[in-house]
Amino acid sequence: MKRAIRLQYNSPVVLSFALLSLAALLLGALTGGRSTTLLFSVYRCRLNDLLAYPRFVLHVLGHSGYSHYIGNMMLILVVGPPLEEKYGSRPLLSAIVLTALISGLVQWLFFPHTALLGASGIVFMMIVMSSLAGMKDGCIPITLILVLLLYVGGEIVDGVVLSDNVSQLTHIIGGLCGAFLGLSMRK
Repeated sequence: MKRAIRLQYNSPVVLSFALLSLAALLLGALTGGRSTTLLFSVYRCRLNDLLAYPRFVLHVLGHSGYSHYIGNMMLILVVGPPLEEKYGSRPLLSAIVLTALISGLVQWLFFPHTALLGASGIVFMMIVMSSLAGMKDGCIPITLILVLLLYVGGEIVDGVVLSDNVSQLTHIIGGLCGAFLGLSMRK
């Protein structure tokens, strides 16, 4: 007798993040981008705007379009599940929220004339955390050094020489959060 194939919601935080981001993208398409601006982007506004506070975190769910969304989600769906398995769902969710909050606050404080949206800071956080996952006996993995040099170093160079719509600072913040959280979650 053949067994029926069953689907498993194997990584609840990562899968829920991807689905919520997709819902935000679809809602943005249905509202002509108004919901993306209202809920899923962080930008300088008055603190008496009650939506300012959720935007400090929810901006990681917003994306400018399908290619922006798919670029972030492909990496999150590859790197995230092993992290969730190693550290657990709650700690990974806490890492995502903390990274989102820090990058949202930095954006709000230091970049009053631009908006930020997207999960690339979360991607960088997960990449650096995954590089730390194999750390044993106080040895620094060479993969971590290479990731920091290639990704974070590349973002610093890009931030200096390029003038594009990519927030290299968010990538750097995500990488730093990943290093800090990865080291603190190992203990």
